[in-house]
Amino acid sequence: MTGRTLEELGLAEAPRDHPLLYPGAWPADSGLLHGDRMLPLERLVHDDRVPVLAVGSNACPGQLRHKMAEFGITSPLPMVRARAHGLDVGVSAHVSRLGYVSASPVGSPRASRELFVLWLDARQLDVIDASEGVPLPDGNFRRTWLPAPDVRVELADGRVLPGAYSYVNRHGVLHNGAGAPRGHPGQHALITELLRGSAPLRDLFGDTPQEFCARARADVTLCARGTRLFAEHRWVTESGLERYAAGQQAGSPGTGASLPPPLR
Repeated sequence: MTGRTLEELGLAEAPRDHPLLYPGAWPADSGLLHGDRMLPLERLVHDDRVPVLAVGSNACPGQLRHKMAEFGITSPLPMVRARAHGLDVGVSAHVSRLGYVSASPVGSPRASRELFVLWLDARQLDVIDASEGVPLPDGNFRRTWLPAPDVRVELADGRVLPGAYSYVNRHGVLHNGAGAPRGHPGQHALITELLRGSAPLRDLFGDTPQEFCARARADVTLCARGTRLFAEHRWVTESGLERYAAGQQAGSPGTGASLPPPLR
């Protein structure tokens, strides 16, 4: 089948390799990610899988392909375009060692966003959980069930899911200067603004987004210092989704503590 490879569709590049492209290219519509191809999807709901809302690079097929390939997972992964009501995309209050400042979901009753639902089998869920730090007590994200009707996930055929998981940042999110979560404008614009607002951040990461990404990549200590600096500047607020995470078991279903340390 021609015209279906990630290269042909412009979906092959991954933010892990090109941080300033974060969150990466998203598909134009629902599809089945199978290796390096996006194939037509026969159905929108997969009851034998776990629905996970992607708000950042997890909706980028190139990024997902990398994550799965690291563990030899070749099973198809359904990606379903959906409209999420009551949820918006904020900025995670941590610096990723992949070289960017990632997105994080925020509660917003009036918001409505086009996002992707990933329908993950148990092994795929293990991989995504590990990449987000879920199995680790000091990992950056918790996988959290967001129930309807608080978060209303509507598919193209009009069906509404009873809820979906999403990855909520344990550090909180960055605010807009007035205490409310700020939106994620894209990596280049975001890092430019953060560096402009903090001399200590420039001392750590340089004066440009390119320098920021280059210094942050794989430097865990530097990323941790940047994360602490966000808090010291009092740039951090709650996402509004913390109440859903309270009492939830981060390791269930499908998560495995035996995977290597997280990549984010």
